[in-house]
Amino acid sequence: MPVRAEHDRAVLAELLGRDPVLHAYQLGDLDDFFWPYTSWFRRGEQVALLYHGVDPTTLLAFAAPADTEAVAALLAEVAPVLPARLYAHLSPGLADALAGSFRLDCGGRHHRMALTDPARLAQVGSAGVVLGAADLPALRRLYAQAYPQNWFDPRMLATGQYVGVRDGAELRAVAGVHVWSPAYGVAALGNVTTHPRWRGRGLGAAVVAALCARLRESVAHVTLNVKADNAAAVRLYERVGFTRVADYDEWTLTAR
Repeated sequence: MPVRAEHDRAVLAELLGRDPVLHAYQLGDLDDFFWPYTSWFRRGEQVALLYHGVDPTTLLAFAAPADTEAVAALLAEVAPVLPARLYAHLSPGLADALAGSFRLDCGGRHHRMALTDPARLAQVGSAGVVLGAADLPALRRLYAQAYPQNWFDPRMLATGQYVGVRDGAELRAVAGVHVWSPAYGVAALGNVTTHPRWRGRGLGAAVVAALCARLRESVAHVTLNVKADNAAAVRLYERVGFTRVADYDEWTLTAR
């Protein structure tokens, strides 16, 4: 069964929509907002995404345990046409399919989490206001101080899905999204942080709860990625109603 480039969003939506939580990021990338930066590979019912909107280009391939062998076969076939340097998010067991073509440096295990107990949002309490373009300078300053390694696309502010707690001209805490797609029913939280001076006061949970309540008005599935060894963040997300639903590994790939 050969690999083919897939350009039909309806076909991709049907295949990825069979597990919208596992494939939330890819479903979100079907939106017009991200679609021009994507290349899609398909082998039978399995799909991999190459996202060109970041540097380095990022490969996303996720598989339920029963599908690991089929997705690995897709990756092995597509390896010769991938960029010489790229980043990758891969379900456990998939990296070996690329080892013959790339040197792999693991960036660590991550959890995919999903909001499964939204009743906890009200129990935690929420805080914050919706941020817009005028808040971009303060947001950049907060990330520089509190989360310098994050990936933030300023265009996402236009979605209206960033919530923050202001402190005069500055921000104490913020929660935002990496993808938000009412059309495909998914959102993925991202760029969540609290200024170091304000940590330990519940602001992180409060802005996450406020954003999740807002997202649930437009999408069916609210998800996020978190490093497995970030125990404090995992506890925060569990507190507001998230559950770990899958694992994946991040890799830096360099052609041999």
